[in-house]
Order: sequence, then C-alpha cells, then structure tokens
Amino acid sequence: MAENPQRLLAAADATESVADPWRVIGDALQVAYRTGNMVTGGRFVARIVEAAEAAGHHPDIDLRYGSVHLTLTTHSAHGLTQADVDLANQIAHIADGMDIEAGGAPPARFDLAIDAVDIEAIRPFWRAVLGYRDEPAQTESDLTDPAGILPPLWFQQMDSARPQRSRMHVDLLLPHDAVQSRMAAALDAGGRLVTDTYAPAWWVLADVEGNEICLCTWQAHDEPD
Repeated sequence: MAENPQRLLAAADATESVADPWRVIGDALQVAYRTGNMVTGGRFVARIVEAAEAAGHHPDIDLRYGSVHLTLTTHSAHGLTQADVDLANQIAHIADGMDIEAGGAPPARFDLAIDAVDIEAIRPFWRAVLGYRDEPAQTESDLTDPAGILPPLWFQQMDSARPQRSRMHVDLLLPHDAVQSRMAAALDAGGRLVTDTYAPAWWVLADVEGNEICLCTWQAHDEPD
C-alpha cells in the first residue's frame, strides 16, 4: 500500500529525509536561496510553481531582488508531511540544476510570547490591536497574522505575576545545527544564560537588563526530575 503523503512526520524524520539546505523550523521546512538578481529569481520561482502545481502541494514564496525564501508545511495536517519533504527535495534539485546556491544566513522564525495570569482577559486586546486571528488548538500559536507575514503570538500561563521580571519574550526558532553558534555569539555580545534546563528544545538567554529570548529547535528535551 502506498504511503500516505499527508501523514504527519516527526521533525527528526523530516530532517533526515530532506535535502540540504532545507531545515526544520518549528512546524515547517524553510530555506533561503541566493539568486543574485530578480530575473534569475523569477525564473527559479516559475520552475518551483510548475513543480508545485504538478505535485498539488504549494510552498509560501518570498521573492526578493537577490534571494528567494521558501516555507513548506501541510496546513491541513498542522505540521510536516512527506508531501513537504518530497517537494523540498524537488526544489533543491531545481536549484542545483540552475546553479543557485543557498543563502548565507540559516533560515529562522521568531514568535512573540506573553506571560499572563489571566490569558483570556488579555487575548482579545492583542487580537484586536494586532489585527490577528485565533488559531485552532492543534497549532503552536494562539494568534496569527492572517496575511502570514507578522510573527505569531502565543500566551504562557503564569501562576502569579512577576513584577521584577520581563513578561514578554521572543522565541527565535533556529535550525538545530545553528543554535550553538548563535548562542555563543549572543553570550559574547553581553548576554547571559538564564537556563538550559529544557535544552536542546530551547535555551533561555537574557540581555544585561533581563529581557529574555528563547533559542528554540525542533529537538525534544528530557523532562527535569
């Protein structure tokens, strides 16, 4: 029996199956290609669209003057499937055939998180002021930009208020093989490690004033005792 292309894949399985330079970022595959100019980028995108139409599966495409950025996820499955991996590998093959190289910086995504005692009391404000929408419970985020451009926003439950600590933080989702170098650079730039209890799923860093950021990967962590 043929494998169901819509079956959810574990991030580790997708990482093993997808071609370079694609990387798992959250619940998606992402990549950046350096095209050098708009004409080459347009031709590359045209080839991608042709392949996507044939596959019946489509990436989000950001065409810029000198680069093309791509995201693949299966929205109906709320995550990664074999269809994403197959199309990503086909796009990598197209790029190789056109001598298009990967972009210089690794792909990444950042989310905003707000710690709150009463999440339902503040959710309507953030939904209204940002013009966001609610997301199904199956997804990572509580609120998202309908246009898919601005970062997702999610809420973290607190038992009690923390007046002396930041209550809004950035989640930066990075490739699993890029997080260590990014963390080292941040620490060299004056940051400090708040906790690595949840590594390698995420590390919490802070600047000198205590503003926090989580460096996140798809990798699971061992629950603390």
